Amino acid sequence: MEYKRLGKSGLQVSRLSLGSWLTFGKQVGDNTAEDLMTEAYDNGINFFDNAEAYAGGKSEEVMGEVLKKKGWRRDSYIVSSKVFFGADQGMKNLKPTQVGLNRKHVVEACHQALKRLKVDYLDLYFCHRPDKQTPIEETVWAMHNLIQQGKVLYWGTSEWSAQEIMEAHMVARQYNLIGPAMEQPQYNMFVRNKVEVEYSQIYKTVGLGTTIWSPLASGVLTGKYNDGFPEGTRLGIEGLEWLKDRSLAEENLAKVKKLTVLAKELGMSMTLMALAWCLKNDQVSTVILGASKKEQLQENLKAIEAREKLTPEVMEKIEGILANKPMHPTF
Repeated sequence: MEYKRLGKSGLQVSRLSLGSWLTFGKQVGDNTAEDLMTEAYDNGINFFDNAEAYAGGKSEEVMGEVLKKKGWRRDSYIVSSKVFFGADQGMKNLKPTQVGLNRKHVVEACHQALKRLKVDYLDLYFCHRPDKQTPIEETVWAMHNLIQQGKVLYWGTSEWSAQEIMEAHMVARQYNLIGPAMEQPQYNMFVRNKVEVEYSQIYKTVGLGTTIWSPLASGVLTGKYNDGFPEGTRLGIEGLEWLKDRSLAEENLAKVKKLTVLAKELGMSMTLMALAWCLKNDQVSTVILGASKKEQLQENLKAIEAREKLTPEVMEKIEGILANKPMHPTF
């Protein structure tokens, strides 16, 4: 396993990490979750990603049980949570104080995540989306206070714009507070603009780290949708119709078929090529893997060595197929 600093922080994260969205507490059983975390940990993965909203909090409970059972040293792994959507455990109508980035929900959600994950502190705590209803000063102060109290080590954002991230840093500088250290954006061969263009300046100015999600575009970049829509896939999960419609665009599927041919020529799977492609971007601190089977995770772990096959010539061929390279501003 390789490790990389999370932005300008001193925290070393494994280049590949394990996420629990759509799997823990929903798509896989508790025993499978334990097998996946054990396989990840034994292969050098030190970052386990989670959120209050995943499976209505159940995902964190499952992960917490595994962490308790395994008894790994707390200083050997990194665990995260995210706040914004609320943990809807059977509650159809969340109250205003149970969502968003207001101080009350940020603090309450942190306490609830600590309890579910069975840990004394969160290594990473993300603002899962920007909150237009809460002053940015209030959110920055809440995160700063949690860090001062030892309940959080680093805080960050997820799917925030570069402007919103910089606003948070401006507030932090104005009041001598701790600003966000990392962002969790979607990044893959089809979704590129934020990571490659929008954030390009703030990597330099504030040293932003990135923990990217959906590197396989919800499975489309594995090639399993090349010949139709198989049953039991995550794009078939109820409530993800928005993701299915966006990911399974005919244009994307046509590109994946061409990419799959190239991957075979390189002697690797389409999955490994897509993951290795993400790792080639030096601004990516860690690539979050999602797996429902141990064998799937074992295969994905080969992405680091597969990256060596993505020479400049191969990367050019990939660009030719994708034909979606983001344009950098010329002014």
